[in-house]
Amino acid sequence: MTILVTGATGTVGRQVVEQLAKRGADVRALVRDPAKASVPAGVTVVQGDLLDVDSLRGAFSGVSTLFLLNAVVADEFTQGLIALNVARKARIERIVYLSVIHSDLYVNVPHFAGKFGVERMIEQMGFNATILRPAYFMSNDLAIKDVVFNYGVYPMPIGAKGLAMIDARDIGEIAAIELIRREQASGPLPLERINLVGPDRLRGADVAAIWTEVLGRAIAYGGDDTAAFEQNLRTFMPSWMAFDMRLMSERFLTEGMIPEAGDVERLTALLGRPLRSYRDFAAETAASA
Repeated sequence: MTILVTGATGTVGRQVVEQLAKRGADVRALVRDPAKASVPAGVTVVQGDLLDVDSLRGAFSGVSTLFLLNAVVADEFTQGLIALNVARKARIERIVYLSVIHSDLYVNVPHFAGKFGVERMIEQMGFNATILRPAYFMSNDLAIKDVVFNYGVYPMPIGAKGLAMIDARDIGEIAAIELIRREQASGPLPLERINLVGPDRLRGADVAAIWTEVLGRAIAYGGDDTAAFEQNLRTFMPSWMAFDMRLMSERFLTEGMIPEAGDVERLTALLGRPLRSYRDFAAETAASA
C-alpha cells in the first residue's frame, strides 16, 4: 500500500514526506527533477509533472492513497482536474487534498476559486477524501523578513480582521496523520473538511508587536495599501500572480481568515500537542538570521 505525495519538495510537501517516513509509511514522492530531490531514506522518488499525463499514469500506478497539492500557478485548476482524472483511472479512491481556508468565500481570488473548483470535483467524482483548508502560512513571511529586519516595518497588508496563521510543519504533520488514517481504514471514510489554523488570530498591529518583542526594537505595521503591495510584488513575480495576491490581501482586510468554533481544539487533539505560534516562528527566524 503506497502513499503518493505531489509537490513533494515544496514548503508543505517535504513536511508531509518527512512525517510519513517517520511513521513508517510506504511513500512515493512525485518531483519534477529527481536529481535535485532530497528525501528521507526509504522514500521512492518518481519523476513527473501534473500536466504530463503519461508521467502521472506511471507515478499513480500501484498507489492506494494520494496527497494532492497544486502550486499557485496560472493553470492550477487544470493541473488539479488532470490529477483527479488520472487518479480515478488508476483506481485511487483515497485522497487528502490541500485547499485553502475560505475557498468558498474568497470567490474572486483566482487561486482560491481554483482550489474550490477542485474541492467540488472531488465531491462530484466520489472520492473518499479529506480536504485540508489551511489559513495563511507563517513561512510566507520569510519572503519579507529582510524588510522587517532592515527597515523596521512589517509590510504585509493583513488588516485588522485577523488571520489565524499556521506553521507549515503543523500542516505537514496533520496531512500525514490524515493520509495514514485513510490508508489504514478498513473501508471508505466519508468526505471531510478540516480548517488548518494557528492558535492566534493576528492583526497587522499584533504581528508588528511580536516582531518588536522578538527583535527588541520598534517594528511598525506598514498599513493596508494593497495597490502598493501589488506593485512591490511585481518586481519579483508575474503580474497575474501579483494581482492575485493583491485580491487576496483585499479579502484579508474585509473578511480576515477566521477559524470556526472548535478548530484549534480539534487540531490540538489531532496533533497531541499545542499548535506552533507566530511568536515561536518569529523567534526561530530571528535566531537563524
